[in-house]
Amino acid sequence: MTFDGFDIAKPESQSKTETHCRACGVGELKTFLDLGETPLANRLLKPAQKDEQELAFPLKVAVCEECGCVQITETVNPEVLFADQYPYYSSAIPALLKHSRENALDLIDDRKLCGESLVVELASNDGYLLKNYVEFGVPVLGIDPAENQVAAANKIGVRSICEFFGKELGEKLAAQGEKADVIHANNVLAHVADTNSFVAGIAALLKDDGVAVIECPYLLPMIEKTEFDTVYHEHYFYWSCTALDNHFRRHGLFLNEIKHLTIHGGSLRLFVEKVERQGESVKKALRKERELGADKLPFFADFGAKVQQLKEDLNTLIDDLRAQGKTVAAYAAAAKGATLVNFAEIDHTRIDFTVDRAKAKQDRLMPGSKIPIHAPEAIVEKMPDYVLMLAWNFADEILAQQAEYREKGGKFIIPVPTPHIV
Repeated sequence: MTFDGFDIAKPESQSKTETHCRACGVGELKTFLDLGETPLANRLLKPAQKDEQELAFPLKVAVCEECGCVQITETVNPEVLFADQYPYYSSAIPALLKHSRENALDLIDDRKLCGESLVVELASNDGYLLKNYVEFGVPVLGIDPAENQVAAANKIGVRSICEFFGKELGEKLAAQGEKADVIHANNVLAHVADTNSFVAGIAALLKDDGVAVIECPYLLPMIEKTEFDTVYHEHYFYWSCTALDNHFRRHGLFLNEIKHLTIHGGSLRLFVEKVERQGESVKKALRKERELGADKLPFFADFGAKVQQLKEDLNTLIDDLRAQGKTVAAYAAAAKGATLVNFAEIDHTRIDFTVDRAKAKQDRLMPGSKIPIHAPEAIVEKMPDYVLMLAWNFADEILAQQAEYREKGGKFIIPVPTPHIV
């Protein structure tokens, strides 16, 4: 059996190295960041697995100068990445729930969605977004490859199917009359190696007057703020507007509007349709990227050095604190945190524990570093002197949640864009 070019029956068929652009298929990939071989960021360990050998794969970032698409060079079998007890539940993040509800309510109003409409979400997780449409009587369909999350969504009344989405499934659903007025795809466009099949599926599934509302982290803040920890094996792509505009056009779709968001360290909300009516928001972004040369290798020349400096600064800070007899813990078992601690070579001997609100992550160990994961209450119970904030993209929410810890004298270390104490 093959899947996405992999032979699942063969254990050695776990990854492959790409030399040409996944999006345009033409340009050679030119590497500008090498984070070494790292374990899979969301493959949490049980305590009994502490001494087991973990899967690890090269983690390099490159640019295609033909279409401007930035991407990692290693493709890990999607069955390995997403379908094996995937631990991420969107509903565990209050800020994300609020963000998603506001988006849904705006679209219900703007698009006049009703009981005759259909909203589809790709990578729908546990129904965190679509449940807002259900509340207002708008029919929905969630599509996600993670079994546990799909089961959780169906349990709360969000109709969902467990599938990997691509051209074949999009065409199949369209033929069954399931064409969508709105397609959501939040933080998934970066996660799909066969991005052409994924976007072709959107084109097939979308009504002629429909809109695909897609959110993805934005390349420019990542580079400008040294947000290297957004790089992990699940994130194949790091999108600029230039690359997105080129990519959608290949499939008869048009990037017509964008909205800049602060979530996840700087993201874009894309409004993609079958009719071209490019707005000023897109034109402005394309002009800026053209002026910066954000589709060429020289733009990224200093990024690797900045990442190395951040690593050295963070290690110096933690070593100095521990030399003073201070205790250090962490907050969150986020994928970005796994990238950061593994690249910085910070493990359970230097970070006593981390905490996470997601129950599925508690009582596990972070990959590579083997840092134990507890419930958030452990912060106040154990009162470490300092807490390294691994989910810095939700800093305001976490600082508010941990007001008692801070009132008692605890302090946070925020690692990006440069390590600092708050």
